[in-house]
Amino acid sequence: MTITLSPPPPRIRAELVVLDDRFAKIAGDEYVERLYDGGRWLEGPAYSPAWRCLIFSDIPNDRLLRWDEPSGHVSVFRQPSGYINGNTLDRDGRLISCSQGDRQVIRTEYDGTRTVLASHLDGHRLNSPNDVVVKRDGSIWFTDPPYGITSNYEGHAAEQELDGCHVYRIGPDGMLTVVADDFTRPNGLAFSRDESHLYVVDTPAKHIRRFDVDGDKLLGGEVFAPCAAGMFDGIRLDSAGRVWAATHEGVHCYDPDGTLIGKLVLPDVVSNLCFGGPKGNRLFITATTSVWSWLLTANGA
Repeated sequence: MTITLSPPPPRIRAELVVLDDRFAKIAGDEYVERLYDGGRWLEGPAYSPAWRCLIFSDIPNDRLLRWDEPSGHVSVFRQPSGYINGNTLDRDGRLISCSQGDRQVIRTEYDGTRTVLASHLDGHRLNSPNDVVVKRDGSIWFTDPPYGITSNYEGHAAEQELDGCHVYRIGPDGMLTVVADDFTRPNGLAFSRDESHLYVVDTPAKHIRRFDVDGDKLLGGEVFAPCAAGMFDGIRLDSAGRVWAATHEGVHCYDPDGTLIGKLVLPDVVSNLCFGGPKGNRLFITATTSVWSWLLTANGA
């Protein structure tokens, strides 16, 4: 079988801002690669080791796209998608997605069918699920701001039925519960490697909060870091507990003590990011119309 490879992706020199020597030790390749440039507002990158591909969302165009790692080819994975925003994989490699248009959290089964995991709380529709992570016990944690119902740009304009914008947990038994209810608009979220902490972005408040995880509950919630450039969006942690955050000027890296130690500045507003690649040390970044890739010496959690 003959495989046609796409041309090598264009590269630009990485614009790094080293604020602390701790960042200089983990910054890897001197170039970043633009893997794709053709979206309207890209979001929700999720890397599949089994498929060796990156799934990501093009929200206003109502589609999921797939970048194939061996060939470099980008194709449509699903359209319409239900204005999907955030994506992740569960422990069995199935795709878990936040559908802003359908106001649901869904799972894509191995045969391509979709299972609705959450859509209502106490008889009221969710706002528009935004970002999602999966814990080792199989529970699914997601944020629910109203971005998908405020207009028809990233979903369907509609009235908000719930009394706020919360962080939720779907238990292994399928039960949906509120785990944090004091956010303005919760957005990106990520567990630490040992799952003892959950970090959650509150976008309008321009900060990241850190919670202690106690089974199915969250404790604390102090501010971990304020945003130094616009607002935060998606976040991920690496294996050493550093927090990598999407901002308006690029990617910011925070030490576990909350110190901003370095930045990768990009020409587009960054929406989200994830670690992937065969060794987990490739940072995939969605930024407005483009997907970028940066090879690091750090590994994802």
